[in-house]
Amino acid sequence: RKFLISWVGEDWVFLILLGILTALLSWGMDFCVGLCLQAQMWMYGGPDRNVFLQYLVWVTYPVVLIIFSAGFTQILAPHAVGSGIPEMKTILRGVVLKEYLTFKTFVAKVVSLTFTLGSRMPLGKESPFVHIASLCGAMISKFMSLFGGIEENESRSIEMLAAASAVGVSCCFASPIGGVLFSIEVTATFFAVRNYWRGFFAATISAFIYRMLAVWNGDEETLTALYKTHFRLDFPSDLQELPAFAVLGIASGFIGALFVYLNRLIVKFIRNQKVINRFLMKKRLLYPVLVTLLISTLTFPPGFGQFMAGKFTAEESLFTLLDNRTWGKQGIPEDYDYIGHSNPWLHPQVNVFVTLVLFIVMKFWMSALAITMPVPCGAFMPVFLLGAAFGRLVGEGMAAWFPDGINTNGTIYPIVPGTYAVVGAAALSGAATHTVSPAVIVFELTGQMSHMLPVMIAVILANAVAQSLQPSLYDSLIRIKKLPYLPELGWGKYNIRVEDIMVRDVRYITLNCCYRDLHNVLLTGHLKTLALVESTESMILLGSIERAQLQALLSLQLSRSRRLEFIRERAVGEKRRLSVASDTGSKDGGRLSWAQRHVLLAKSKIRKEVLKVPGVFVWQITEWEEQKLDEQVNFSNCKIDPAPIQLVERTSLHKTHTLFSLLGLDHAYVTSIGRLIGVVSLKEVTISRPFLKCVPPPPKKKPRLPKRERGARCVLRSPPAV
Repeated sequence: RKFLISWVGEDWVFLILLGILTALLSWGMDFCVGLCLQAQMWMYGGPDRNVFLQYLVWVTYPVVLIIFSAGFTQILAPHAVGSGIPEMKTILRGVVLKEYLTFKTFVAKVVSLTFTLGSRMPLGKESPFVHIASLCGAMISKFMSLFGGIEENESRSIEMLAAASAVGVSCCFASPIGGVLFSIEVTATFFAVRNYWRGFFAATISAFIYRMLAVWNGDEETLTALYKTHFRLDFPSDLQELPAFAVLGIASGFIGALFVYLNRLIVKFIRNQKVINRFLMKKRLLYPVLVTLLISTLTFPPGFGQFMAGKFTAEESLFTLLDNRTWGKQGIPEDYDYIGHSNPWLHPQVNVFVTLVLFIVMKFWMSALAITMPVPCGAFMPVFLLGAAFGRLVGEGMAAWFPDGINTNGTIYPIVPGTYAVVGAAALSGAATHTVSPAVIVFELTGQMSHMLPVMIAVILANAVAQSLQPSLYDSLIRIKKLPYLPELGWGKYNIRVEDIMVRDVRYITLNCCYRDLHNVLLTGHLKTLALVESTESMILLGSIERAQLQALLSLQLSRSRRLEFIRERAVGEKRRLSVASDTGSKDGGRLSWAQRHVLLAKSKIRKEVLKVPGVFVWQITEWEEQKLDEQVNFSNCKIDPAPIQLVERTSLHKTHTLFSLLGLDHAYVTSIGRLIGVVSLKEVTISRPFLKCVPPPPKKKPRLPKRERGARCVLRSPPAV
């Protein structure tokens, strides 16, 4: 039996369960989303010739779904709103975020995301599914803990969450390699190589089950790529096309940075407008309704949507953009077939270039606006689709520039615009997220690696441009949500020392302090750990003590059992005194009977062990507490960390940033020849203003006891008694 329990608690069992469960969820969600989209098209096609009724159906359907998604999330689990990758990035760093990995959040995320994707809004599934896979991993961990498993060890639990993040991407794109690499890039600063096999193992199982379900359902004949392409393999691209790919990558870098900036600008605008913000806080469903109404109106197929392929879903649009055929010659589509699947891109009154430009411009701001709605949603797929459209535009331009193809050694090779769409999709999504793994994802998505070098060149150039202009999309969301995550160190910060940013007013306790000092320290702050020094004069750092340990010491000193013992002793002393008084005054029977009744009352209360004592004991208990608080603290039974993380005052900010990122620190003490002189916390390292000088904390408006002062950990002043 013990062998069976230990066998069930193994890592590979956890990873298999995780891969199977997430694959089932991903396929089931795709199936339900497909039903929602089919229902919309069925209702839209009902009133065939009544444009007003068609518009009413086209607009009302997504509004109803978004209202349900936003309302269901707000009622059940507000933490399920948004992408989930910024929160997972913070959790994997070691920060505990309450309610983000609960069953309620899981239900809200899955149900609301399904209805959000079924509304035809320009939103993605991949980013929120990373959160869903992590929720699955957390729930499986709780189940596995019954067999002596994962949840008991915090470090091991975080490792399994890292594997779950990889599964979330792989079961959406059926790309195990790209999913693992993407999860590492977007959730980790430093990655332990020992977790590599876990991510690939679970991601491979998830991708395999996901595609097997598609074959079982009849969607595919066999295991194949999600967006299969048929580019030529003998001569994929000419050297003369490399400058075009490079320009495509550089332009994608600018567009990706602009997308991140626009998204942050929209959020800041809504927050800074106090009247609008206050109104939307009262009417929480009004904002998503207005956004959905606006986007649905502009994508209405008989209206403006006919000039931007508004009838297509994101999946259909991506599939057509990767087509090998050239849609127009010199921008004129009249000579081409309208019956094919690229029909919505070809309008009799507008050429292909105008359609693609309108699609890119409209989807650009629509996607940036839509991801600000309070619903579970992602931005990777909209940006990926934008990149494919931009690449297709460049490809069609190259085909128009070289209508007869490119002559190489006497052989003419025609331009294939679909290859530019592949390069653009990888470049723009990589620029927005500051990752290189989208290059691998497009290889697995299309099932072809013929354009490996053009894709890699474009992705690297796009990353170089985007990283110099804006933070990544997920880092931008972390800043907007003010999550406790350590961003990358900016330029010009390498010559700064830790003494320039440390907090010198450190909270500490001494080795010879009394319980009253301990009581004052615990009352005036909420720090997790406190520094232990030898004395106030020497300030030699001896170690650090957790707040829970200090609370236990104080509780033991003033414990209930000691109070009851004191009450018993006082009651026994009172009994003896009254007995002596009864012997000397036996002639006065009335007084003796009163004393006996008083002793019996005291005995009954002690026997019940109730702290409600007679009034004669109240001042004595207060005096006893004061005596106990004045005693010296005995640290012999307290767990002291004798070697907390220490930095010297001349440590560079670059080394400090590396240590905080690598070890997941939230604070470190600064010493000089063993003497405690300051503390630096995560707040000082992540502060948004320049590090060029130590800026003092702003003064408090009211002289109340602060919950947390300027250093997120050990910043409060030491108590006067110490």
